[in-house]
Amino acid sequence: MNDNLTPMMRQYREMKGELPKDVILLFRLGDFYEMFFEDAKFAAPILDVVLTKRTEIPMCGIPYHAVENYLPLLLKAGLKVAIAEQMEDPRFAKGIVKRKITRVITPGTVTDSCILSPGKNNFLAALSFDKGIYGLASLDISTGDFRTTEFEKSEELETELHRLHASECLLPSSLHTEWKEKNSQPRVSGNIMWTPLDDWIFATDTAMDLLKRHFKVASLDGFGCRTMNTGVSAAGAILHYAKENLRHEAGHIRFLKTYSSSQYMVLDSISQRNLELVDPMPGGKKEATLLHVLDNTATPMGSRLLREWLVRPLNNRDAIIARLDAVSAFKDDPATLAELMEIINSVRDLERIIARLNIGSANARDMAALTKSLESIPDIKNLLKGFDIPLLCEIRGKLHELPELVSEISKTIADEPPAVLNEGGIIREGCNSELDELRRAATEGKNWIAELQAKEQSRTGIKSLKIRFNNVFGYYIELSKSNAANAPSDYIRKQTLVNGERFITPELKEMESKILGAEDKSKALEYEIFQKLRENAMSFTSQILETASSLAMTDVIASFAECARKHNYCRPQILEDETLEIIAGRHPVLDSTMKEARFVPNDTTLDGDQNRIMIITGPNMAGKSTYIRQVALLVLLAQTGSYIPSQSAKIGLVDRIFTRVGAVDDISRGQSTFMVEMLETANILNHATKKSLVILDEIGRGTSTFDGISIAWAVAEYLHDAPTAKARTLFATHYHELTELALTCKGVKNYNVAVKEYGEQIVFLRQIVPGATDRSYGIHVAKLAGLPKAVITRANEILENLENNAIAEAGQPALAEHHEKKKEKKEKGKKTKQPTLFDWSQKNNT
Repeated sequence: MNDNLTPMMRQYREMKGELPKDVILLFRLGDFYEMFFEDAKFAAPILDVVLTKRTEIPMCGIPYHAVENYLPLLLKAGLKVAIAEQMEDPRFAKGIVKRKITRVITPGTVTDSCILSPGKNNFLAALSFDKGIYGLASLDISTGDFRTTEFEKSEELETELHRLHASECLLPSSLHTEWKEKNSQPRVSGNIMWTPLDDWIFATDTAMDLLKRHFKVASLDGFGCRTMNTGVSAAGAILHYAKENLRHEAGHIRFLKTYSSSQYMVLDSISQRNLELVDPMPGGKKEATLLHVLDNTATPMGSRLLREWLVRPLNNRDAIIARLDAVSAFKDDPATLAELMEIINSVRDLERIIARLNIGSANARDMAALTKSLESIPDIKNLLKGFDIPLLCEIRGKLHELPELVSEISKTIADEPPAVLNEGGIIREGCNSELDELRRAATEGKNWIAELQAKEQSRTGIKSLKIRFNNVFGYYIELSKSNAANAPSDYIRKQTLVNGERFITPELKEMESKILGAEDKSKALEYEIFQKLRENAMSFTSQILETASSLAMTDVIASFAECARKHNYCRPQILEDETLEIIAGRHPVLDSTMKEARFVPNDTTLDGDQNRIMIITGPNMAGKSTYIRQVALLVLLAQTGSYIPSQSAKIGLVDRIFTRVGAVDDISRGQSTFMVEMLETANILNHATKKSLVILDEIGRGTSTFDGISIAWAVAEYLHDAPTAKARTLFATHYHELTELALTCKGVKNYNVAVKEYGEQIVFLRQIVPGATDRSYGIHVAKLAGLPKAVITRANEILENLENNAIAEAGQPALAEHHEKKKEKKEKGKKTKQPTLFDWSQKNNT
């Protein structure tokens, strides 16, 4: 088929043949990116553009200047996109225009700011598996954040994948095939793209060689990778894929961080979802998340770091106290805090700016933003000088002012440069004498054009005569249809239009050559000056990245301090034992979002001995679920290094937070709601330790009453007695029978949610008080929900029958008896009424 194609289409075919089949090729043709053949058929409906034909070849296109509006649509559809750019000006091309694939964009390799969320990392993940060990690496190409770790259990892998919220995950083809056959792929929330690669890419030796070449080191021991073969394997695969798609050196990837899950509190995917830390439940609003309450950050880097801290609470007392000390220092000095936050507000996204500089996609606006950000560093350092706090001193020492770079950029880049590099106007006047001369020549030429237009209008007597310009004809004289016949004899007709005609003259073309020559030379020189400036800025990559990291930390600490100040939070005491004592604790999200009512605070007392398990009973809607989630959130918040909404708090370190607070069917795996509930409960019982915090809500409700009570009782008993468990536990339940556990288990204490009754009306007091309750008030809640009056009346009848153990005349339980009918029968049979089994039993019991 290639024999019948034009040279340009053959060029397209060759480029398309270099790419994997799942990649759409955007082929630059003048002012458009074109797609052909199957790509066009597939992409046209996704992009909502017209599918046309050129010599029977399907095609569609998008304007090159609007490509950033269309890229997200292709990526969201699960596609990868290759960009083929023109490498020379078509006006000067000899033969076919030279083109080159400059980058391949996948969900995990996006660097375009128009696609990325400013406050959220975009991670590319890679995993490997060998000898029972999982290696997991992650890279945010847009910031250079590169990490690797290892796990022994698939559950740990799943937890970390959920925490990363990666857009794309690489894995060996053999592992991908095995997972598909066994339907054992990790369950991860979000739209993650699984990308299988050839197994050789994950070979440890291949990965190690690539990493050493990239970091220019003889050994990876300095990164802590000495014994991490699978972690290195995953990291090497991720770097290979990143470079292959960027088609550029990634100089901003300067470090490979290794970490262990033991450094952080473990939050499995279920707990992350149930607690709504950074993402709301499906259908929920972002206002329901803990992130929304705490995010007073001023920079994108700070917002991304805050998100990370919330899903990675610390598990080291000293590290937590170091953060708390910094937060206290800012909170206790509100004037400095306000000034600091105002200055930080002028800082731009340094991490992504330096990344774009290193991969060649930065523009002059990025350079101007870099300068503006660096100009704020001296003031920030000066403010931090007043704090003798170890963490703040460490941060201050890693803020680099770089005055030479700031001065050079300020002298070079125009005040308000355009976004496009090759259109001129990016370099400041007076920066380069040659450039100034070329600009002067172009300006004088344009003035000459204006004077020529006035002269020709006078010579011809045609006041509507205009001299215009376009990229096809250059400069031309345009006359209306009615005046075209009066054109002078030296005018050369160039084009006839419906409403007029276009002409040129030798004099006009000669000046056009001078003007365009000067403009082309000035644009080329501007680009050359910018590239030299870019190279210079890149030489400071390490210092800028360290500065960005320190600014992000300062931003988050300031955000914590502002939240504590604004919402009256207290500093928690962090202990090494199993103490959990919170006085007047408040739910951080509801406390900040409830506008019409005051949130009711509650106390919590748990320890590793006499107060190990709280059994919490009470009505529906009374606040049991809110309370137990509240406790989990306060513990988590304290271990991120933040103040918490309470009057006071003593919190013994928690290694894991488990939550079992609701389940849904897992249709994809053929699992019912009850099975999902039991799997989640099994995970808790198999992994909880005495340092864990367990949150249980309505265990056993997905089956029969007796089965449910039996399971719930056994679960609570196990958490109390098992030597490996003994976790601090909050157990909310409707099974009032569980309150009897306190009679046999010394570490179980009963609590209930207080209710005030006014006749048939009830008021939920939202107060957790000691003691058990045996009433659920379910029918009252149903009434509040608006169930028809007839249903409420009938429900009360049935409840009364159940509570009285009523027996019908036939000797069966009178569950379905109607009270009105019973009254009628009673009236009719007063004289002949026969004793029932219920009457007989009552008589014999008295």
